This record gives sequence, C-alpha cells and structure tokens, in this order.
Amino acid sequence: MLKKTRASNNRTLTLQENDKEILEKRLLNISNKVSVNDILNKTINQDIFYVVDFLPDNFIDLLFIDPPYNLSKIYNQSKFKSTNDMDYEIWIDSWMKKLVSKVKNTGSIYVCCDWKCTSAIYNVLKKYFIVRNRITWEREKGRGAKTNWKNCNEDIWFATKSENYYFNPDAVKLKRRVIAPYKNDNGQPKDWEESEDGNFRLTFPSNLWTDISIPFWSMPENTDHPTQKPEKLVAKIILASSKENDCVFDPFLGSGTTSVVSKKLNRNYIGVELDKEYSMLAEKRLENADFDKTIQGYNNGVFWERNTLALQKQLQKKKPQHSQISFINEDLGGER
Repeated sequence: MLKKTRASNNRTLTLQENDKEILEKRLLNISNKVSVNDILNKTINQDIFYVVDFLPDNFIDLLFIDPPYNLSKIYNQSKFKSTNDMDYEIWIDSWMKKLVSKVKNTGSIYVCCDWKCTSAIYNVLKKYFIVRNRITWEREKGRGAKTNWKNCNEDIWFATKSENYYFNPDAVKLKRRVIAPYKNDNGQPKDWEESEDGNFRLTFPSNLWTDISIPFWSMPENTDHPTQKPEKLVAKIILASSKENDCVFDPFLGSGTTSVVSKKLNRNYIGVELDKEYSMLAEKRLENADFDKTIQGYNNGVFWERNTLALQKQLQKKKPQHSQISFINEDLGGER
C-alpha cells in the first residue's frame, strides 16, 4: 500500500513493518483438499477461483459475499475492470455455482452490490438459491453530483439454500426515538418505553437500512481498503442469520470485516483474500478483536440510529463494568 501522510488524530488502522513478519505467518495457503478444522478461523491468502475446489462441502452456515462491483477500481496491487452486463453476470456465475455445494442445506447467503450490478446478482443467485429479499442500505458518505442524482445506496440480496433456515429478527431490532409518544386509555406507553433518557421504541428490522455509517478516518475500524463495509452492517446480517459457533464464510474478505465481526459475536469464520496486504490487515484486526469487542452503533444488545452517540455514552456509564458489549467507538451520520 502507498504510504499516506495522516493527521495526528487519524485513527485508520495500518500495517507497520514489524507487524508484517508476524502476521504473514498466520496466513494460510492450500493446494489440496482440506477439512473444516484445517481452515477454521483462518485467513486464506489466495484467489477464490483457485481454492474453491479444495474446500469441503456443506461447511458454511452463513455465506457473505462482497464481490468487486462492475466498476473499474484498484484494490491495492489488483485491478478490476468494468465490463458489459452480460460478461459481468457470467463472471459472477463462474464462482457462485462452485460455492453452492459448500453451503449447508440450512444455510443463508447475502450478496452485496450497487444499482448497476444488482440485476446481474439477482439473475445468478436465483439459479442456485431461494431469493428471499433485497436489502437497501443508505450509504450516506459522499459530496453530491452536479449532473446526476447523488448515489447514496447499495443493495444486499438475501437468499437461502432451502426452506429450512435460521432467521432471528429479535437479535437485530433497531432502537428509535419516539417523536410522538402515544399512550393507551390507562395512560401507559403503547409499544414504546418511557425513561429518564428519553422515549424509545424497539422496532423489527426492515429491508431499508438508514442507520449505517461508512467507516472513515476517525473510526478505529477504518482501513485503507477502498470498499470496506461497516462492522455494524455485517453485524446485523451475522446476528440475524447465524447462531453462536456457526461458520461464516467470506470469499472476498478484503480487510477482514466479516471475520472480525464474526469473532466479536462468537461465530467461527473463514475468509479468502487475494491481496496479501489486506490479508495481513485482516489478521491485525482479528488480533485487536481479542481485547476490543465493540461494534459502533450496537449497544446493550440493540442497534441504534445514527447520531445517538451522546446518549449511548450516557447509558454506557450506567452499565455494569462486566458487561460483554461496551460502546466506545463513534456512530456519526451526515455528510463528510
């Protein structure tokens, strides 16, 4: 990665030269058939096209895929070149069909995309899985466009391998402020909670997510990966569609967010990443997760709206010190 001049208060996680010798030894390379135990909780530093045939069958409980979108983009030492819609769909199909046998019959699949390639993802996904829904999340980062509508959303397709799958909406409820509190005939709050800190309602998750903050320079989870997904976003998926000790697999791991969040939430993980720098960065983040389990915007077992940092810190002070989940990181919204 190119060295950058950073401000003194920039919290972006980077690799130091003395890190690399240690972290590189943790990376896995495979050239033969492996068992789940051989690769469990490991980062495989290879091309998914090469390693997929060596992976065991029926080991994935949750498959999270964040592939390169159909855009020309540089990923450290690698380049992805945009192509026409049909060729991109063929490329998606080339690796998706090989992952089908790796997913358990009870497994769930989530695939990220933008508006340009969402139809290609859907067309391939429906060939092999049962498509359940399309999540659209607000990607609030950006400064606008003068000749077009500002692009500030992305999609995540949700599918399952069968009708028998795990989904827990209670684990991913969103805590919202009640703007117009309504009380029943007995003067009691109706479907909301009244407290000295304000009025709140726990709402079931929908397929429209407006509470996500893109990682940026003042957040400890931020890295130099150009398309890093927020930990909060991945946490919602992991909590909703996997149980503790399940296996979460990411074939395009990037800087490691899926593995890191899996570890923080007591899931097993396996990630494949082509770039060595990103693979080592993932290992460094996994090391940090041994002593820091925080996930920005996730506190007291619920997800909070953006711009509630002050209140979360206030409630954090009231929590017992032995609590598993604590809130330290920032959860900010708005333009940057």
